[in-house]
Amino acid sequence: MSTPADPPEQARRSPLRRATDGWLNHLRVERGLSEHTLKAYRRDTDRYLDHLAARGIRTPEDVREHHVTDFLAHLRRGDEDHPPLSATSAARAVVAVRGLHKFLAVEGEVSADPAQEVQPPTPPRRLPKALSVHDVERLLQAAAVGDTPAALRDRALLEVLYGCGARVSEAIGLDLDDLELGRPEEGEAGGGVVRLLGKGSKERIVPMGRYARDALDAWIVRGRPALARAGSGTPAVFVNARGGRLSRQSAWNAIKAAADRAGLRGEISPHTLRHSFATHLLDGGADVRVVQELLGHASVTTTQIYTHVSTQHLREVYAQAHPRARG
Repeated sequence: MSTPADPPEQARRSPLRRATDGWLNHLRVERGLSEHTLKAYRRDTDRYLDHLAARGIRTPEDVREHHVTDFLAHLRRGDEDHPPLSATSAARAVVAVRGLHKFLAVEGEVSADPAQEVQPPTPPRRLPKALSVHDVERLLQAAAVGDTPAALRDRALLEVLYGCGARVSEAIGLDLDDLELGRPEEGEAGGGVVRLLGKGSKERIVPMGRYARDALDAWIVRGRPALARAGSGTPAVFVNARGGRLSRQSAWNAIKAAADRAGLRGEISPHTLRHSFATHLLDGGADVRVVQELLGHASVTTTQIYTHVSTQHLREVYAQAHPRARG
């Protein structure tokens, strides 16, 4: 007596798993996502479907919003087989789940999208890294090794990044007409200004201190002509050995080389100097809206992240100075 054949693999799968396979196939064929991304989505949705199956949910129409939010809470708690996920990892999984349900709703497989209102957790905002004033001085000194044109250029570049809070794209985009160096006799503070072209082609005028002014003056008078003559007359302030405008990568390399010579550990980038500029201004008592203008931020909310860094500085000073701060 013959026994009935086992049902095909596709027939044994739950409607939810078949629907998920269809979504992943859509991502592969129609959207052209990489295999690496598809594997990540498969891992996330496999865990999601196991979570639903443990609660007796097998079809897309049975899923409700609270099932999705429960899954998110489960990811953050972890279980015997899985450690708790960080906000970033949990957010990635929720994005996959939202993508699945949106696809099913658009395709008409379900009458409503249960994940539409479920928001991924917001990863904690990282505080910008800022160097101490002492470390900035070490970095700037290390940039000026010798009196070669390249050394004069790198010192001037770093002084502009820190002294003006410029983005690296703004610094290397400077033309000679964007500088007004002023005269040394105008005072210790400098008197020079620089015109920076920021995001959205928005211009801003930023004052520069004596050190940035002097470094730029030394570079333009004693260093730039030697390199510029190899090119075709670019108006760029910062030029490379071929006489063309300095590239972003070359600016990064100049900072990395100076950081290595100064013995500074960790990742030191052009943005590190911009962060340090903002933090040191606030530590010195500058108003946050003034710093906003100097940085070229469209919203003061973006600038306010630096106030958290300065609060840490205030706490350190308080802990050291107040007689009732220490136990």
